[in-house]
Amino acid sequence: MLFSREKTAFYLKDLETPLGKGINLTITGLVLLSSVIFVTETYNIPSDLRLILKKLDNVILVVFSAEYLIRLWSEENKIKYIFSLYSIIDLIAILPSFLPAVDISFVRLLRWFRILRLIRFIEGRFIFASISSDDGLILTRIIFTLFAIIFIYSGLIYQVEHPVNPQVFGTFLDAFYFSIVTMTTVGFGDVTPISELGRLLTVLMILTGIALIPWQVGDLIKRLVKTANQVETVCPGCGWSYHDADAKFCKMCGTNLKKD
Repeated sequence: MLFSREKTAFYLKDLETPLGKGINLTITGLVLLSSVIFVTETYNIPSDLRLILKKLDNVILVVFSAEYLIRLWSEENKIKYIFSLYSIIDLIAILPSFLPAVDISFVRLLRWFRILRLIRFIEGRFIFASISSDDGLILTRIIFTLFAIIFIYSGLIYQVEHPVNPQVFGTFLDAFYFSIVTMTTVGFGDVTPISELGRLLTVLMILTGIALIPWQVGDLIKRLVKTANQVETVCPGCGWSYHDADAKFCKMCGTNLKKD
């Protein structure tokens, strides 16, 4: 059965119906699987397994490419969608397949950004559906942001440093260890990049963490301060749970909270 553009766009964004959940859960699984493939390929694995992983990654790339084209087709305002954050992230995920003439090392760098595709599911509380409060969701975003920064920069640094410094950056785990030590400002000094690009990526990783993490933590603190003076008073009209301690009417629907 063929779907209209409106219905297709709905199911691609829907996280409530069984079909919408199935589609987005599949995409989530493929993003995680592709990330595992990237990490596994940094290790010394049998050639047969490497070939299987390569074919599997190509299949995932085809699925992502088809999904991008379907999303573009289903959008009413295609220009707006093309320049949206989600579209740019999706395009980066499939861009390597459209750049056959570009240096393969540059193409490999782009693959590590696929993990960012999970942002839309964090925003929609799809992956962490059990989180009911906004504070919990913000904390989850902070953790995911930190993980994404470390994962992406670890992959980029590994891709840049491994060819010139294989003894130090032998696998993804070496780069991941370096990123953790650097982000936490421990700085043991046992693992350091030697290339200019590797050092530049290290600086960018630190600046990215400085820019994003405090901003999200600040958002969490503001929400905590805002709710500190509120008490749990369930509105009989709309069900809103928290109001100011001296509130007489619901701030959402205006229902009387203190009936005589």
